[in-house]
Amino acid sequence: MSFKYSKENLFKEFYAAKEQDVKLSKKKTQDEKETDIYTNRIKFFYDHIELKKKHPEYYSEVDIKFDALLKLYETPNPRDAFYMAFFGMTYAQKKADEDKADDIDANEMKENERRYPIYAK
Repeated sequence: MSFKYSKENLFKEFYAAKEQDVKLSKKKTQDEKETDIYTNRIKFFYDHIELKKKHPEYYSEVDIKFDALLKLYETPNPRDAFYMAFFGMTYAQKKADEDKADDIDANEMKENERRYPIYAK
């Protein structure tokens, strides 16, 4: 029986690469460390692109577009690249949008509690 990658195997390898990048960072917070250096994550994608060319059978159980992910990780700001690709806005824009929605929800809740005090906690 030949070796086959599973999604779980790949996630574990990627997580290990991410942790190596975090250790290289001199930033203070975990978020800053995770978005500072991408060297090992980029290497992860290059390695899998090459291995998939040589042994496509290893990847028959998964459908991962390593080339597309590599392209996003090689941008100046990978997090913003992902957010632009999936949400059409940067991370900061998406966060502001969510914060605004949370504020609206909180205001609606306060208004409902004012109008219907019987349902207030």
